[in-house]
Formats: sequence, C-alpha cells, structure tokens
Amino acid sequence: MGLSPSGIGSNLDINGIVTSLMEIERRPLLLLDKKEANFQAKLSAYGTLKGAVSSFQTAVKDLNNISKFQSLSTASSDKTIFTATADATAISGTYSIEVSQLAQAQKLAAVGQANTSDVIGSGILTFDFGTISGGTFNSGTGEYTGSTFTSGGSGTQTVTIDNTNNSLSGIRDAINTAKIGITASIINDGGASPYRLSLSADNIGAKNSIKITVTGDAALSNLLAQDPAGTQNLAETVTAQDAQFTIDGISVTKTDNTVTDAIQGVTLNLLKTNIGSTETLSISKNTASVESSVNAFVNAYNTLNTTISDLTAFNSETNVAGFLQADRSALSVQRQIRQALTASITALSGSFNTLSDIGVSFQKNGALAVDSSKLQTAVSGNFNDIAGLFATVGTSSDSLVNYISDSNKTQPGSYLLSVDTLATQGKTVGSAAAGLTITSGVNDTLSITVDGGSTTITLAAGSYTAATLATEVQSKINGDTTFSSAGISVAVTESAGVLTITSKGYGAASKVNVAGGNGMTNLLGSSSTATDGIDTVGTINGVTATGFGQFLTGVAGSGAEGIKVQIIGGVTGSRGSVNYSQGYALQLDALADELLGTSGPLSSRTDGIDRQIKDLTGRREVISRRLLDVEARFRRQYTSLDVLLSEMQSTSEFLTQQLDMLNKLAVGRSGK
Repeated sequence: MGLSPSGIGSNLDINGIVTSLMEIERRPLLLLDKKEANFQAKLSAYGTLKGAVSSFQTAVKDLNNISKFQSLSTASSDKTIFTATADATAISGTYSIEVSQLAQAQKLAAVGQANTSDVIGSGILTFDFGTISGGTFNSGTGEYTGSTFTSGGSGTQTVTIDNTNNSLSGIRDAINTAKIGITASIINDGGASPYRLSLSADNIGAKNSIKITVTGDAALSNLLAQDPAGTQNLAETVTAQDAQFTIDGISVTKTDNTVTDAIQGVTLNLLKTNIGSTETLSISKNTASVESSVNAFVNAYNTLNTTISDLTAFNSETNVAGFLQADRSALSVQRQIRQALTASITALSGSFNTLSDIGVSFQKNGALAVDSSKLQTAVSGNFNDIAGLFATVGTSSDSLVNYISDSNKTQPGSYLLSVDTLATQGKTVGSAAAGLTITSGVNDTLSITVDGGSTTITLAAGSYTAATLATEVQSKINGDTTFSSAGISVAVTESAGVLTITSKGYGAASKVNVAGGNGMTNLLGSSSTATDGIDTVGTINGVTATGFGQFLTGVAGSGAEGIKVQIIGGVTGSRGSVNYSQGYALQLDALADELLGTSGPLSSRTDGIDRQIKDLTGRREVISRRLLDVEARFRRQYTSLDVLLSEMQSTSEFLTQQLDMLNKLAVGRSGK
C-alpha cells in the first residue's frame, strides 16, 4: 500500500487552515467591534437625550413671556363696525361704542390737461401738512372760503420741476419719487381735457391737509398752487378728517382709525360708522389661553421624561434594556429637572409659588399631570398670579415707576426704591416776548443745538400769533432731518408771548442751546437762558443706582444688578418697592443651558465615550498589525510543512517503485 499526503505537492489546504486559525486569532477584534458598537449606541442615545433636552428648552423659553399668561380676549358685537385687541394692561369690562366718522386722507385734483406729455412749466413745489380750520367749504367747487391753515409741525418738503419732468406725467413721477408723504396719480375723467393730476396724502387725519407753494412759472403755479387760506387751484375731492366716536357716551377724536390710546391696553380698529346706535366691546380674561399654556408646559416636560425613561429603563416583558440603563448622567438630568419643578418660586407676591398650587403635580411614573378643575379655579380666582409661576416678572408698587428690564445677574427679590432727584429736560427760555412778524432774509433763521445735534432752520415769512409762531418754530426744528433722523425733538411753548424751547429728552444729555441766526434776538430776546437737564439720582435697596435720564439701573455686585426702572413723575423720597421673580421657564432654560453646555454632564459623558472609542481604534490598529505577522508566520509554517510533505510523498513514491521492482524480481525468480 502507498503513502498519499496532501498539499501543494501533497494537496495540503494551506489557505483553509490559515483562515480557520486566523478566525480564532481575530476574536479580540470582534470583541473590540462589539464594544465600539455599544459605545456608538450610547452616543446615539445621548444624542437623543440632548435633542429632547433642547426641545424642552425651546418649549420653556416660549413660556417665559408674561403675555402668554395675562392675555385678554376681546369681542365686538358687530365686527363690521370695529374690531379690537387687548394686551395685559387692559382691564376687563364692557364698553358701548358709536362711530360717527372715520378718519380719512385728503385728496386733491388739478384741472384737466389735453394730454400727459405737454410741457406745463418749471419751478419748485413746496409741500406742507397741517390743519384747515374755520370758514366754509363748497363741495361743488372743492374750495374753502375764510379758512386758516396751521402747519402741523412736521416740516416742509420740496420737489423740483425742470425741463426733465415738466409734463403732467413728469410731475406725477417727480412727486412719487420724492417720497414726501403724497401719492400722485393721473385720472382720465373722459372730458375734453381728460387728464387730471390727483394728489392723495399718505397719512390720514385732519392734521394732514396739504398746502402747496409754487415758486416758478405761472403755468405751474396756476395748476398746483394750493393754499386753503388763499389761492386754491386744486379742488378738494376728499376732506382730511379725524375719526370721531363715543365710548360710553364720552366723545373721542383721533387722527387714525387704528386707536391705541382711548382705552388702556386696547387697540380699536374702526371700520364703519354706526350713527344713532351703539355696539358693545367686551374685554375678558383669556382663561383658555392660560390653561393652554400650562398644559403646553406639562406636555413639554412629559415628552422629555418619556424619552429619558425609555433610554434608562429595563423592559421586563421583552428583557431589553435601554442604551442608558442605570446611566448616572442621564438619571442626573431627570433628577435635576424634577427638583427644579418641585421647588418654590421665590419673591412672588401673588397667591401661588408652586406648581401644585395650580393643580400640576407629579405622578408615580414620574410624569406631570394637570388637575383641570383646580387649574380652572386658580385661573378664574387669581388670573394675574399665574404668570409669576412660569415667566420672569418685574413690577413696581408705584404707578409712576415703570419696570423696564433686568439682566441675567439680577437676583429674585423685593428691592426698596428711593429717589433723591427727579430727571429734568434741557430748555432755553426767551428773555422777552417774541416778535410776531417774520421777514425773509431779515429775521427768519435760527441756529440751534439740541441733545448734541445742530442745525439752522428757516421760518416761513409772515405774521403770527404767539401760539402759531411757537408751532412754526417747533415744526421747523422737528422737521429738520438732522434731528428727526437722530430721534431728537422739542416742544415749543409760549407764555405771555415768551417762547420756551424744551427738549423731549431727559437727563444730562438733554440740552437746548440757541447759538445764532438772524432771528435769534427777535424770537428769544437778547439774553435767553439755557438750562441743561439733569439725570435721575436714587438708590435701589439702599445702594446708589446708575442714573441716566429718567432711568435708574442697579449696579454690579448688588442683588438688584441689572434692574432698570423709569421714574416718569412723582416726588422725591421713598417710592415703594421693585419686585423681581424668575418663574419655572427661566430657571429651566438656565438649567438646560448648564446640562447642554460644553462643560455640562452630557457633553462630559459623550466626550468620555469619544475618548473610549478613540482608544479602541488604537487597540484595533495594534491587534491588526500583530495579526498580519501571525498570518504570515502561519503561512510560512504550513508552506514549510507542505514542502516537507511533498518531499515525503516523493520518497514514498520512490520506495513504492523500488518495492514493486523487488517484488517483480522475486516473482520472476520463483517462476524459474
């Protein structure tokens, strides 16, 4: 019988043997892969947790808004007459409203032209807005007789008409391009000279009637000069008028159909007249909105709680554990948020300081639940107190002290306010009665500095009363773009003919100085007196606050740091208290910032996992390099074995042949 070893020369399966051996050698790599998969699953779980905390933070941020908890609802008995909205400062109640007149903008129409491209004339158009009073109006001709025009104080605007725009269409386009508060259009009335220029004031109200002074060609003046107290070459087709209405029988006149200051906290939108009848406006507490906000808060927490529970729990029915089961960081997030929700809100002056006070409590499964009946009772009985539980609330006990703002360093509490000095306004007072005749080039200019801005104004020539002169000076100052663009304005008043120019600003930055102009002495006398404003001086909780204008701000290092209040009047001395509280929304928002921050527990945990994954990668590289050496060694060993077996096979075959030959020789001899 012959020998039959296997291999390259002997049929030995080297690849199969090495592959089987390497599968055993690679088992440490498989363990590392399993560990990495587990780490990656935890990273994904932490990503889910971070996303849930972030979503919760977004929800609670939205609730840190006092208006969500103090909103009022309005109802109009006839929405075709008026609609209304109310903010948190409004007072519940009902009002009877009768609208006798809607505010509207003035419209003027020029005489017709044969076409829109014929040359009319050149010159300068000067537009002014003001009020027409007295006299009579002829609706047939569209003209006033015996009326006066009083400038509204917004300043004049000019439009230049030259050979590039001196046609009807050119005038229209020039006025519209200038954006002066008037819209021009051309209307074809179908007549022999059908094209009529129509001018409409952009702003409604009686004080926005139009006066146009034309300097230039007679043809241009004959078309567009419009003085309600004099020459009127335009016909008034729509009269500028204010809205007139009554509230509970009290007559009210406003310049706009959107009225924001007739009823505290209420915006009225007047739509149609109802002369001879009244409609009812009802304002009530929007309890449904408050209940909805509370439920939104509870739902936001429960969504987060469910996510954390799913990630950290063990399902006994499926024997499947969450990827963060018993994870201390994840459970810490849940614990910290629950602790925040069970804590009391400090510095509240209302009836509630915990969630349980309004019917919100934890259940055995860790979720929040709302006792609807208790919540409704709380909302109905103490509507305004709900806001303090959730939103940041700042209030003042003094009606002439407005709570403005706070900072992230302000501590909850009640702070005593004391005012030593009230803010004043800068002003200049004339030393003699103003001259009432203004002559162009003689006494019509005034160089003035107000609150750091300087300009020179030019008054319209003419004869004035002391009151109308004060209005003209105020109009020109406030209408100057140097001031209006900077938000600077003044009030000009007169007493016994003496003018006083007062800045609308308050504090040390409030200053009015008249430096020159040919009309300075005529208007203010030879020795007018300028007095600068002063800032408010006072303390918040006994600590001197920073005063600026009418504002006091708590200084750094004090509990009231960042609290800003405005003292709009009253007297010096004790002014009650300023109260500041932080509701659950702000506290949870801050907690979420800590949890999600780069140094927070979630980031620390994921950073640790990332380091572990990086360590596994390094170990995998080391093992992989070692396995290359092991595989090479196995192949060398089994290749050598294969060669040896091949040699043994050759020897076997040789011996077999020799034995066969010997056997044949032996058989041959035995046959002789």
